[in-house]
Amino acid sequence: MGMIDLEICLDDAGSLHAVQVPEVSRIELCAALSVGGLTPSAGLMRQAADSSVPVYAMIRPRAGDFVFAPDEEAIMLADIAVARESGLAGVVLGASRADGTLDEAMLSRLSDACGPLGRTLHRAFDLVPDPFAAMEAAIRLGFERILTSGGAPAASDGAGTLRALVQASAGRIDIMAGSGVRPENVAALLHETGVRAVHASCRGRPIRYAETVGALGFGATRAAADPDVIRAFRAALRPFD
Repeated sequence: MGMIDLEICLDDAGSLHAVQVPEVSRIELCAALSVGGLTPSAGLMRQAADSSVPVYAMIRPRAGDFVFAPDEEAIMLADIAVARESGLAGVVLGASRADGTLDEAMLSRLSDACGPLGRTLHRAFDLVPDPFAAMEAAIRLGFERILTSGGAPAASDGAGTLRALVQASAGRIDIMAGSGVRPENVAALLHETGVRAVHASCRGRPIRYAETVGALGFGATRAAADPDVIRAFRAALRPFD
């Protein structure tokens, strides 16, 4: 069946360099992971073009919900163009209607702009009222995979829904488990759900800055991807490969 996919989300150049290892299947390139990930800068996307690991850029113009106005869609279209021009492997998309259902019309327009880029449907999926109908919509729209916690705060809490989605997908789309996935719980999650792809930040200990940095509103800590955590993940995944 092949190796379990291990996708790493990151938001800085140091992490981008740290994850250039065979254990990583794919990178989700973001800004601001503290709010769930926003579109990375054009500069970071261009730097990521040299990655030996396939890179998918998050396309999300702001924090908050996924109900996007026309001017926000225009921003997303422009950012997709940058991802294409940068030579990245794909993008990560999502858009909702006010009732939480997928905005299929907007996702179709965004998908058309992607051209040859691969596409992952992000956790806007976790807000939908009917995940099975949303999965069928994602398949119709040509997405490769869905990143989901099973509609729960953490993937371990949504294991039942993840298992049902894997079964209902019948191999037509990949179900990738994300949110709270760590080396110490990933084996149990795979046993319970049957997913063949997982998503994590693999961050190490927070890097602390001087107190004055935080006091001025710039953030007191950040954490980068840690190769030791990645190796621990792959060791936990190896029995399933």
